[in-house]
Amino acid sequence: MFFDVFCTGVFYPRASMRTTIVDIAQAAGVSPATVDRVLNLRPGVHARTRRRVLAAAHAIGYLDPVQESTGAAPAAPVELAFIVPAGTNTFLDNLSDHLAAVGERRAAEARVKIHRMKAFHPESLAAGLRGLIDTADGVGLIALDHPEVRTAIREAAAAGTRIVTLVSDISDVPRHGYVGIDNRAAGRLAGHLLGRFLRQARGSVAMFAGSLRYRGHAERASGFRRILAEEFAGLTLLETREMQDDVEACYREAAALLRSTPDLAGIYNVGAGNRGIVRALEEAGRVRDLVVIGHEVTPHTRRFLLSGALDAVIDQNPAQEAEVAVEQLLLAVRGAGHPRRIAPIRAQAIFRENLPEQ
Repeated sequence: MFFDVFCTGVFYPRASMRTTIVDIAQAAGVSPATVDRVLNLRPGVHARTRRRVLAAAHAIGYLDPVQESTGAAPAAPVELAFIVPAGTNTFLDNLSDHLAAVGERRAAEARVKIHRMKAFHPESLAAGLRGLIDTADGVGLIALDHPEVRTAIREAAAAGTRIVTLVSDISDVPRHGYVGIDNRAAGRLAGHLLGRFLRQARGSVAMFAGSLRYRGHAERASGFRRILAEEFAGLTLLETREMQDDVEACYREAAALLRSTPDLAGIYNVGAGNRGIVRALEEAGRVRDLVVIGHEVTPHTRRFLLSGALDAVIDQNPAQEAEVAVEQLLLAVRGAGHPRRIAPIRAQAIFRENLPEQ
């Protein structure tokens, strides 16, 4: 049996000659003195910090099940929270369900809680994040690109909460990675599909977005706009309409466009609200007259693809996204090191002919 000596004179069982409590401290982002208190079951350490230290000790091989019985308690499940916008967005409902399912499967490692917050409201998102600082070891959130949100993320990170963004990223904040598709590439793919479906047709194209405060929506819009300018000069892109992912707002705007824009040839919906767009097309008797590209395979978009109301959707696989997000937060809490680049989730073009099984 090897032992490690700290300045207090206490001896700690060691799993390896190469692993020390200094390594644990660095992995967990705490001081060696804090590690000393945790391993010797002394008071004065926040429960979240204690869990992080023990998780780091397990992750780097300092503790094993036999050694745990000599003193240190086994690592308790870490507390993970995910902040997901509320509303009528079916994709976000699906993502929440998948996150909850991953939490159930990995209950021995993590307690996963889902918090639904007011959509497109940076103040609510920031307040929700601040409310989790004292209870959550790690937080995953769909970021809004806003100073209030950046400030809240920095405060949470400074307090020791590990942060992962998913679906939509945010710049200049201390987070341990982004889990999601390359949204700019997804927008370019949507533009390529719409332009190729229309071939050399001339006319107007409308673009609907939930909110350009979502970096993901802004990047999709930018990619779409860019490829139309590069490759499809005969198409005129109308002003982007921010619909807050609201079905009724999408319906009213699409109906108005169909009345006011005789040469309307296509619609790209960056976010949710496809039900409203299709309803307007159906009422106008123009379901197959326009090329319509959307996002995410849901029960609604599946039905619209089969009916021909949608020509294609860009899907990002929420089940995989949930798995990766939970795993990355667990790695961050266990002390996997500095923020890292995570490989993007694959964006896939889905048509009626290649619809995946439900």
